Amino acid sequence: MNELSDGSKSPAVPVFATTHWSVVLAAGDHDGPAGRQALETLCRTYWYPLYAYVRRCGHGPQDAEDITQGFLTKLIEKGIFQVADRERGRFRSFLLTAMKNFIADHKRWTRTQKRGGSVQVIRLNIESVESRYQIEPRDDWTPDKVFEYQWAITVLETVFDGLREQYEVEDKLALFDQAKASLTQAGTAVPYADMAKQLHMTEGAVRVAVHRLRRRYRDLLRKEIAHTVGDPAVVEGEIRHLFQVLAMHP
Repeated sequence: MNELSDGSKSPAVPVFATTHWSVVLAAGDHDGPAGRQALETLCRTYWYPLYAYVRRCGHGPQDAEDITQGFLTKLIEKGIFQVADRERGRFRSFLLTAMKNFIADHKRWTRTQKRGGSVQVIRLNIESVESRYQIEPRDDWTPDKVFEYQWAITVLETVFDGLREQYEVEDKLALFDQAKASLTQAGTAVPYADMAKQLHMTEGAVRVAVHRLRRRYRDLLRKEIAHTVGDPAVVEGEIRHLFQVLAMHP
């Protein structure tokens, strides 16, 4: 589960309230603590799409881990905000463009690592991430498609975890566990009667609960997307793009 920056779990406060990409951009070279904290949290949340991208580029597991760690180290410790100016408004586009530049400069980075050693800003469980990579959906996808797809999956996982946390704080976890499947089902496919029996609720009350769950899910999705774009006006377009990417999965 994800906590807010002060450790609280109030459902009234937006999830990841201090991790806006706009905070990072406003910080410039992230000298300020708010910008650095926001960048670290965003990187920790979205590092796997980068790892999957590097693997699909043809690098082995160990090299992919080293490259991803080296990239995140450079991003967080030194800042590389001078790249990808045209795409600065979208964190996913910034990350991908910056990673491409980093890999292109990989030989110089390797020499630097040999001289100075590797600093792990974000620790990765290589066995876990490699197991995840082995079940990537399409062998014929380009590295860019793999990155985009895993980005979309990570966004939805983050939203789902935040929603589950809200219901746990409200002591409604049983309701969430029964109703969560409705997030991917059409209204006519939701087994309201079965859920009502399991939850000892009326069918009408379950319908209302599912409606509220879906509404909160949509609200959290918009907030999560808003954290990763610099302009609120592009949020709806990013959401459409996210589901277009997910639709690529057969």
